[in-house]
Amino acid sequence: MSTLTYAVHDSATMLRRNLKHAIRYPAVGLGSAVLPILMLLLFVYAFGDSIGAGMGGGRAAYLEYLTPGVIIMGVAAGSMSTSIAICSDMTEGIINRFRTMDITRASFMTGHVLGSVVQTMACAVLVVGVALALGFRSGATPLEWLAAAGLLTAIAFAVTWLSAGFGLISKTVESASNKPLLIQFLPFLGSAFVPADSMSPGLRWFAEHQPFTPMTETLRGLLSGTPIGNAWWISLTWCAAIALTGYLWSRHLFAKGPAH
Repeated sequence: MSTLTYAVHDSATMLRRNLKHAIRYPAVGLGSAVLPILMLLLFVYAFGDSIGAGMGGGRAAYLEYLTPGVIIMGVAAGSMSTSIAICSDMTEGIINRFRTMDITRASFMTGHVLGSVVQTMACAVLVVGVALALGFRSGATPLEWLAAAGLLTAIAFAVTWLSAGFGLISKTVESASNKPLLIQFLPFLGSAFVPADSMSPGLRWFAEHQPFTPMTETLRGLLSGTPIGNAWWISLTWCAAIALTGYLWSRHLFAKGPAH
């Protein structure tokens, strides 16, 4: 077999390992869906009427606006499980066994990342299900739903590679769970919950130039069936940049060996 074939085979093996862990301990992966669902319920029922009225609608209108942002937040929150899982493997010594085995080095990280993406997308489906139960109605066509799923997968892939680096530099699981908080917090400082043009000038500038705002606007346009303008290619550019940065950083850290 070629080197590429070995790499794909080893990565698939690591992916199966991580998916088995996810099935055995579902609370770890599905826990990523708890925060966005709670935020969805809180903002819709506690603030939906007032915020929706300010947007020229009511609670139902705000639910339509809020849902894409909460889905994005859930995808960002899913990155924490990757950081924790990688840190756990690095600190518990199993990585030393992997290093002595005849497997490609990249397969360890790739298996973790792909496994996390699968779990994150499963959590996104749960969030969408709750939103539909609350009354969210999408005007998207089947093609736009597929595009939305592709966008979410790209976002999950990007932030997961970045989170992998956080897991590699963490010396404890507690530290690994805290480092990705910045990724999870960024959607709050974008257009996920309120329009950017309603913010103060400084915060508005930051919201308009951070990665999660075009991602949120792209998903919002796809799910509502409205034009998305140039937000889609800005989102994909951000995804590519974040994924490449996270991959190169993680590969460099992993090649250095355990720092725990």
